[in-house]
Amino acid sequence: MRLILLGPPGAGKGTQAQRLVEKHGIPQLSTGDMLRSAVANGTEIGRRAKAIMDAGQLVSDDVVNQIVSDRIDEPDCRKGFILDGFPRTVAQAEALSAMLGAKGQKLDAVIELKVDESALIERMKKRVADTIAAGGTVRADDNADSFAKRLEEYRQKTAPLSAHYKQTGELVTIDGMQDMDAVTHEIEDILAKAD
Repeated sequence: MRLILLGPPGAGKGTQAQRLVEKHGIPQLSTGDMLRSAVANGTEIGRRAKAIMDAGQLVSDDVVNQIVSDRIDEPDCRKGFILDGFPRTVAQAEALSAMLGAKGQKLDAVIELKVDESALIERMKKRVADTIAAGGTVRADDNADSFAKRLEEYRQKTAPLSAHYKQTGELVTIDGMQDMDAVTHEIEDILAKAD
């Protein structure tokens, strides 16, 4: 099972990904984690990425694509994976399709969690209140201003992926405002049909 979860910050992608990881025993692959691991392990591509980051530059798509390609070749990805934070752009989505094709693989699903953005801000405020009530630490970017900026960045950079995957026929949209269990059930139904 190879899938991508799309949706703006706070849509519930992390929660749903964690449920899929637990149920299906496949890894959730975060680009940030993969990049840090490649650098820490001193792989060839990790050394290239480190040099770019040390120079204060953004890591290019070519480097990110290679890190993703290397990671999905690892044994724990044999049964599949959930991509988190990749692809971020249509160019990366096209590279991913070519990369998987070269490996004789394809995506099983691209699932978008559609949400009401004004309700997301209320969700974020509730999450902050719940975290504080539980004695936890609130993320630095969990405030209305930062959250609005993250939503805007999502709309500009990542939202075009929806149109891309709709055009390729791979996109399935779910109402992300439903109860978490209902969202999980719909995702499982989609994955069962993809098998």
